[in-house]
Amino acid sequence: MSYGHIYVAQVSMGAIQQQFLKAIQEAESYNGPSIVIAYSPCINHGIKKGMSKSQTEMKLATECGYWPIFRYNPLLEKEGKNPLQLDSKEPKWELYQDYLMGETRYMTLKKTNPNEANDLFEKNMFDAQRRWRQYKRLASLDYSDEKR
Repeated sequence: MSYGHIYVAQVSMGAIQQQFLKAIQEAESYNGPSIVIAYSPCINHGIKKGMSKSQTEMKLATECGYWPIFRYNPLLEKEGKNPLQLDSKEPKWELYQDYLMGETRYMTLKKTNPNEANDLFEKNMFDAQRRWRQYKRLASLDYSDEKR
């Protein structure tokens, strides 16, 4: 996104399917480089509810702020609009630990080294909150004077 001429989207099919489809369509039709970064749970994540609930896990990852979804479309800047569109709602940070504990990869650390796990989980959420605030700042910038 810092280059300004690349279409970038962060998606999660289980969070908002329409956003996922729109991002794929926009990326495909963009006349230039595009990248779509998708959250995709895998068996190694160790979803406690099972892989059949991966769509639910994707939704929770977005709702809690672990995986915000957005689209950065450079074409919008030419229209005087902000190219960064945040498609996530304000995260429900109170769900963050629930998300982490729903996956074996995080739960195992909690069982083997609870003090270290708590410290790392706190840092993990702090980083997610920092990223969210940064995305919000970028999404609030005024591009009306950039119209071409």
